[in-house]
Amino acid sequence: MVRIGYTLLGEQASPKDLVANAVAAEQAGFDLAVASDHYFPWLDAQGHAPFVFSVLGAVAQATDTIDLMTYVTCPIKRYHPTVVAQMAATVDLLADGRFTLGLGSGENLNEHVTGGGWPPVNVRHEMLAEAIQIIQALFTGEYLSYRGDHYQVDSAKLWDVGTPPPKIGVAVSGPQSCELAGELADVMIGTEPKASLGEEFDLAGGAGKPRVGQVPVCYDPDRDTAVERAHELMRWFSLGWKVNSELPGTAAFAAASANTRPADVAESIACGPDVELFVEAVRPYVEAGYTEVALAQVGRGSQADFIRWAEAELLPELRKL
Repeated sequence: MVRIGYTLLGEQASPKDLVANAVAAEQAGFDLAVASDHYFPWLDAQGHAPFVFSVLGAVAQATDTIDLMTYVTCPIKRYHPTVVAQMAATVDLLADGRFTLGLGSGENLNEHVTGGGWPPVNVRHEMLAEAIQIIQALFTGEYLSYRGDHYQVDSAKLWDVGTPPPKIGVAVSGPQSCELAGELADVMIGTEPKASLGEEFDLAGGAGKPRVGQVPVCYDPDRDTAVERAHELMRWFSLGWKVNSELPGTAAFAAASANTRPADVAESIACGPDVELFVEAVRPYVEAGYTEVALAQVGRGSQADFIRWAEAELLPELRKL
């Protein structure tokens, strides 16, 4: 049976609201909570971008059973891998082992803030591989000195890390990232219901490992209201990963999605109160082999209503998948 998750979209909610939403999601029966790790929202209208590891530390203390994951953290530029390892180990201890460190090669939107330019994708994958190896080594609790093509570590050690340490997930979008994930990750992370991603992950060593997907949705009792909200806040979603990873700021996302119509958004995001529409949005991920699917409800003030509706109507139907 597929496990169903809830997304803590930091781009559209304050830190305290995110914690409250996580508590409500656990009480409603969601199996996991995945949290975005951004320095910027995608669009100005979203209006938020708190520090995710502080939020997750608070969530870890406010919840008891729901699993937690970053979806995803980029450990190649804005954070040094040694710092990511320390942050992840601390959150995992606060969560009593419920935390998975989701990693990816990042987006210019968030990583440009430290300067130095945005590397091409092949270099980003090289940096990500080195970063994962550093984090895994530090998760042993032993001293680490390391000199690679992109990073240097001088006598680093984590003094607080769980046994076992946090699991590591890696985001995939094509053959190169699938190979990296299959070799180094405990979990595959994807945003597309493509069976080929799982197959490539398996061939690289990922066979039998969990795989987590994410589906944007927009519940509202009135479908037109839901479509309007999704268009306002999530119209950039249809641009695709290759575009989204390169755009440098909210103005660029607004310009790139300026011609996206509400009808276009409604074709790619389940909107309204129809349970079956939401089930059909999740189904392709299950059929593609995903073992966990996190729902990302669009809208700042709609989270409590969505969670109540999901508990009463949606989750029982999704469990049947």
